[in-house]
Amino acid sequence: MPGFINRVWTTIYPPVPVKTEDAIRFGILGAANIAPIALINPAKSHPEVIIAAVAARDITKAEAFAKANSIPIVHKSYQELLDDPSINAVYIPLPNGLHYEWTIKALQAGKHVLLEKPSTSNTAQAESLFHHPILKPSSENNNKPPILLEAFHSVFHPALQTFFKLCNKDTVEYVKASGGVPKYQFPKDDIRFRHELAGGATMDFGTYYIMLLRNIFGTEPEECIETDMAIMPQPFDQNCESSVKAKFRFPNGGIGEIDADLMSGVKWGGGWFSWIPSLDLPIVEVRHKEEITKNPLDDELESACVRTVKMSNFLAPSIWHKITVQEEWTTRRVSDKVVLKKWTGKERRWKGVPDVKKVYTWPVEEGSEAKKGEDWWTTYRYELEEFVDRVKGRKGNGVWMSGEDSIGQMKAIDSVYEKAGLPLRPGEV
Repeated sequence: MPGFINRVWTTIYPPVPVKTEDAIRFGILGAANIAPIALINPAKSHPEVIIAAVAARDITKAEAFAKANSIPIVHKSYQELLDDPSINAVYIPLPNGLHYEWTIKALQAGKHVLLEKPSTSNTAQAESLFHHPILKPSSENNNKPPILLEAFHSVFHPALQTFFKLCNKDTVEYVKASGGVPKYQFPKDDIRFRHELAGGATMDFGTYYIMLLRNIFGTEPEECIETDMAIMPQPFDQNCESSVKAKFRFPNGGIGEIDADLMSGVKWGGGWFSWIPSLDLPIVEVRHKEEITKNPLDDELESACVRTVKMSNFLAPSIWHKITVQEEWTTRRVSDKVVLKKWTGKERRWKGVPDVKKVYTWPVEEGSEAKKGEDWWTTYRYELEEFVDRVKGRKGNGVWMSGEDSIGQMKAIDSVYEKAGLPLRPGEV
């Protein structure tokens, strides 16, 4: 409990070091609710980051946002912020449908870009953006192109990276990633449910779970084989979904399933209590294929092991999370597969890894340089560290979301809408 309290307290009230002379000066496009959690607060503890400016469509809202977050400069428009020569990088938490346009403009203005997920509205835009010539070294950018990162913050935390390492991508058989936001959290006319702004549950919470599947299997899905969506009710946007369930088939024959709900209600009671809001903790569970070993003392017997790895709360692991490894063992006859004994390997350690594991900082690896991090660093703070290191040309902790990775994300997302018979999210290149 003391560790939990200390992590939460320090996250809210982080140490504030003296900023360096060459600190990256960030501008924020849009007075978005996510900005304080995703960038403003993490930046306080980073000596090389200054939140210098903000711009919003409504100048009054921008001024109030700046005052509440101690941001010194308020620009009258997004373009005016991009034209500010004192700004080195921009954070873009705009509605999904505006990501492509303003990321291109920011890159053309010579700014590094931290871009909220999903990166674009569809695959065509993602390919156009991440293959854009401006991201390639050239004489015009002195062979130092601007940095562009899709902000899948949870990927950067050592807890999720540890979880990934516990999963053997070659023998993964089934993965399920699920979670939900309590209903009434978002109004039904929220931007998340507007097709013209590239809304929908798949584009919101669903993106996280698709990212998990792709990382766990270590490759792209071959096909989205099944979908089940809760379409927004009349008179709201019928091209948007409030929840999505989807299954993917991967090249090794494994199946990955997502279940993301932006209007989650109580599941028990046969639907009678579904009007009651429910917070469904983000959980991902991985089941591996059966591994068989021969009994060295009896050729007629064999042992089979099915290993399951599970992580709870991968989205906010700095507050609390849990990673469990469980092995289910069976002893049976080789000839007819009759089971003679079954047990769960709760006390067994898999390659030195305890059954229950919590990871707040990078594990120390013998012979390797210690990686940066503190136990109170949020996923966003770890992400910011990597972004700054990349801008500064430093090695960092080695975690990154590449452009090809972001394109793969959008291809998987588009496949969900295609399978569901809904139009892709609109957006031209």
